[in-house]
Amino acid sequence: MRVAGKSIIITGAGGGIGEGIARRLAEEGASVIVCDIDAQLGEQVAASIRTSGGKAVFCTADVTQGDQVQALVEATLKTNGKLDAMVNNAGWTHRNRPMLEVNEAEFDKVYAVNMKSIYWSAVHAVPVMKKAGGGSFINIASTAGIRPRPGLTWYNGSKAAVIVTSKSMAAELGPDNIRVNCINPVFNPDTGLSAEFAGGPVDEARRAKFLATIPLGRFSTALDVANAALYLASDEAAFISGVCIEVDGARCV
Repeated sequence: MRVAGKSIIITGAGGGIGEGIARRLAEEGASVIVCDIDAQLGEQVAASIRTSGGKAVFCTADVTQGDQVQALVEATLKTNGKLDAMVNNAGWTHRNRPMLEVNEAEFDKVYAVNMKSIYWSAVHAVPVMKKAGGGSFINIASTAGIRPRPGLTWYNGSKAAVIVTSKSMAAELGPDNIRVNCINPVFNPDTGLSAEFAGGPVDEARRAKFLATIPLGRFSTALDVANAALYLASDEAAFISGVCIEVDGARCV
């Protein structure tokens, strides 16, 4: 098992990509902390992982709030005795529309969930990892952060910030044996935010429009992203830091 015995937090794990990452890491031997703001969904995922023979507990947290992220890290230490890796997967977007139609509250929420959450995870997890002699952060960014499209300007900017911040964290934390990497998934029509990304219901016309930009001829799945996270969390990636893995089927436009 590739992450046997590792203690790993996954935020936004009550469904979608986060759930896929939590399940995959648990399959490979990790003790996962399923974190989500929705207690019902998060509890269901953790219980399902345990039913399948994996190790998982649920911890609710609003990742935009420092005290709640602190409590999440403390709960992980209480449960597993250590924290080996933190997967910052929780994300948010404004609806796909002209940039000046996005109001301040929507803008603030996008940056709070996508970026401030990483700040809080660093504030509370880095000291723990330093004390333990090392650790790993895996930040879920987006293809939108490097090849932006119109209509998601502020979301695109937040994900670009995740990418650059991850690289800067890697440079700064490397001497403490803390690795920091990120993953860029491409659009997935089956996630909870897909209609917001698309600017409306993901009907066949919209699916065809997005699919036409992916040379491998299909959309990404939670498992695709989870496999990348598994590699980055494993000892196989012990010398990998500051990279961004694009899980996007070679999306070209």
